[in-house]
Amino acid sequence: MHVELDIEQARFNMVEQQVRTWDVLDSAVLDLLYIVKREHFVPPAYRALAFADMEIPLRVEDWDSGESMWSPKLEARFLQELAVRSGDRVLEIGTGSGYMAALLAHQADEVASVEIEPRLKAFGEDNLRRAGVHNVRVTLADASHGFVEGAPYDVIVVTGSLPVVPPLLIDQLKVGGRLAAIVGDEPAMVAQITTRITDAGYDTLNLFETSVKSLRNAPRPSGFKF
Repeated sequence: MHVELDIEQARFNMVEQQVRTWDVLDSAVLDLLYIVKREHFVPPAYRALAFADMEIPLRVEDWDSGESMWSPKLEARFLQELAVRSGDRVLEIGTGSGYMAALLAHQADEVASVEIEPRLKAFGEDNLRRAGVHNVRVTLADASHGFVEGAPYDVIVVTGSLPVVPPLLIDQLKVGGRLAAIVGDEPAMVAQITTRITDAGYDTLNLFETSVKSLRNAPRPSGFKF
């Protein structure tokens, strides 16, 4: 019982001291952070850091994927800005631990999550299954240019940074659809929400500066042509 109380206190502290102070005030998002147990998605060796204000390495047993879970405040802020609704169909590029997919799944109708690394796919799927999340389908593929199967989507979330947003990704949004991505190169990256306004037009909102690991095989802009 004492351990359970400590965990719940740590979760409360995460929400109140990290997430709220990052302007995450949407009660539906804050409630989700209590419903979806973050510690169940963290690699066992890092469970004690499940609620820490940091990226957590995705090391499974003796294998290091080289990837990390986002910090809790980053996950929550994107979730708030995306305003995911019941009936939405979501594409997540980079399953990782499965935690972000689980958060999205509680708000959306269905989530297609794509992971390029087989061992991370298995790790994320196991975590989602144990958490009782049934509306996420995890596919092993390279979705660095998007994922045509199931397109167009209401929401796309890219969990690794991109040098630029590939036009193909925006093409896979419905009109009114939102894309969450962290765009740029070290040390200047910006979290963005891109909304498709019309078939040919879109609007980009810059949220804040941050830095996360790049998406594997992320497309780079072509060089200048003279």
